[in-house]
Amino acid sequence: MLNKLRALFSLYKRFGLCWLLFRFAYALRMRLGILRWQFPVYEWNDRPLKVWLKPDAPSAPEEYLAWRRQRAPKFFFDAIPSLPNNPSWNPQLAVDEAEKILAGELRYFEHTPCQIGFPPDWHLDPRTNVRVDATKHWSQIPDYGAYDIKFIWEASRFSQVYTLMRAYAFNKDERYPAAFWTLVEDWMRNNPPQRGPNWKCGQETSLRLLAWTFGLYAFSDAPSSTPTRRALLTQLIAAQTERVHRNIDFAVSTRGNHAMSEGFGLWLAGTLFPELKRAETYRAIGREILEREAATHIFADGAYSMYSLNYHRFILHVYFLAMRLGELNDARFSDALYQSISRSLDFFAQLIQPESGEMPVYGSNDGALVCPLDSCDFTDYRPTLQMGWRLVHGKSLFDAGAWDESLFWLWGESALRSERDAAPRQMSQGFPDGGVHILRGQSSVAFIRCADYRERPSHADQLHVDLWMRGQNIAVDAGTYLYNGQGLWQNGLARTSVHNTVTVDDADQMLWFSRFTWGEWARGRVLKHDEHVWQGEHNGYARFGVKHIRLVISLEEDRWLVVDHLSGDRLHRFSLQWLLNDFPYSVVPEENAIRLKGESDFYVRMGLLEGDAKFSLVRGDERSTRGWRSRHYGQKEPALSVRLDADRAEAVFWTFFGFDGDSVLPSGQNLELKIANRSICLSIVSSGELMKQIYP
Repeated sequence: MLNKLRALFSLYKRFGLCWLLFRFAYALRMRLGILRWQFPVYEWNDRPLKVWLKPDAPSAPEEYLAWRRQRAPKFFFDAIPSLPNNPSWNPQLAVDEAEKILAGELRYFEHTPCQIGFPPDWHLDPRTNVRVDATKHWSQIPDYGAYDIKFIWEASRFSQVYTLMRAYAFNKDERYPAAFWTLVEDWMRNNPPQRGPNWKCGQETSLRLLAWTFGLYAFSDAPSSTPTRRALLTQLIAAQTERVHRNIDFAVSTRGNHAMSEGFGLWLAGTLFPELKRAETYRAIGREILEREAATHIFADGAYSMYSLNYHRFILHVYFLAMRLGELNDARFSDALYQSISRSLDFFAQLIQPESGEMPVYGSNDGALVCPLDSCDFTDYRPTLQMGWRLVHGKSLFDAGAWDESLFWLWGESALRSERDAAPRQMSQGFPDGGVHILRGQSSVAFIRCADYRERPSHADQLHVDLWMRGQNIAVDAGTYLYNGQGLWQNGLARTSVHNTVTVDDADQMLWFSRFTWGEWARGRVLKHDEHVWQGEHNGYARFGVKHIRLVISLEEDRWLVVDHLSGDRLHRFSLQWLLNDFPYSVVPEENAIRLKGESDFYVRMGLLEGDAKFSLVRGDERSTRGWRSRHYGQKEPALSVRLDADRAEAVFWTFFGFDGDSVLPSGQNLELKIANRSICLSIVSSGELMKQIYP
């Protein structure tokens, strides 16, 4: 209880009394049933299309369709476009996936196939086989229980639409638009207004609005797209938009991607459906939120305030779609917004591995992808950069490939002939607002986290290091796995102990308040950053009287040395962990070392400058979160956790990353490194002296 009060007080200091009172009042409204009164249940027939339209817009299906054909705003395309000859992507992949959808299989979180039937059970968590009561008002349904509500929401995001649409463009199989309408009508029958889990979240509603809009335009000429069905879909869109609008203040209070996505939902409906009574209000509010939130939450260095690359990509897709539609409808967003997005693209361009499209996993990684318009893997960020570069610079960043399919859908075939821009030079540099710092070797790179948080952190991971050597991710991030699992899997991979850093007395760097909220945020500070050396510290363990300084050095020919200095005034348990990729390995226990066999053979050795330390290696411990990583939400896989534990008042750990044939010979306060037929003797009495020895 004391920790919760301390965490609550720290949120008050960060966000102020008004924010805290709003959140408390909202929770009280939910508990007392006031939200059920403010969002009353009704039946679809109680509010037919006519109720939602302006007086001059006809509501009879045939007349309404004729009215839309004459006045509908511009979308990315008017009807399903014809694919180019010899596209740089494989259209058959979309067809194969569409057939799986018709057979009842859906890829959850853009990766994991689940058999859910067709149409699916919209209220079932297929992971736990728990079904949520759809007769209850949405405010009576907990976010978490014996289920993870994200697994229930996933089917109702309607990401199936993008697959069906892409497959239909290739072979014009009329089963695909028919499947779209089957899904929409079944969803309508099983999700009456304001009831069930799929009315609970405005962000999920906004993503559904987007998918439905794509389906409406993509299948407009299909025989199954009857006037009655198209009018019905507008009715559904209107009802869902009202749900978002009436609760938009809560989305803004989350201080994250919900405000952006829900603002986009309002702007989308107001822009593309001007016949709705409140279209102008939706459009104005949505635009204002999109502009304001970008100015507030996209930092000056291009990083994003949620401290998550997955969520950063999420909001970039939201803005790409909004800005492109704005251009098409003579409603261009501000130059300031374009500049913010441009800075984010520059940030991504420094983090991406161009050969694979991968980026380090940073913060919450829950499978969110706004608009999957290609068959690239979820971990591939090239579609995002390719779209953004086209939007901001009018050029392509990468040569033609599977990532170009997104360009085709948003800009048409002409975008595939775009001039290619010169890729930004990747270099050692820091992004202090986002707390991301990059140190590069010859063909290796370290991504270091050290943030002075301005918004809520998602993981307690100060001084964590991701390390890529010769194209392979050696020291990895654990990811997320589940927000709500049983026991230790309740967002357990957000904890300090699973990150590549040091824990003190098995405690987190910050106070755990809830699965999404930390109190008493650890503050990071960069002490030095140049071409070869980075040094920083954080105060997360000041409550224990402990100071942690980390030094990261890029040595010659892609070798790395990391030194951690822990100083306290009494005995503590210091634990240094590195989570390594799950390569075939052999352990050299007498050296506290492990050899990894990848495309190159790597050598990792750890040590303590003075005194004894216990070395251990764990791979996928079934009783703890140790030795696991999750690259896709809802899936975990083994990784190699190597750890040194020492009970001391002060400790200096060192870790060497090299290759087969290298060696480290510790002697007192000295290290002799034998690398590439050369010996380097280092004294690590202090990190400052060590830097002078290597780079005088």
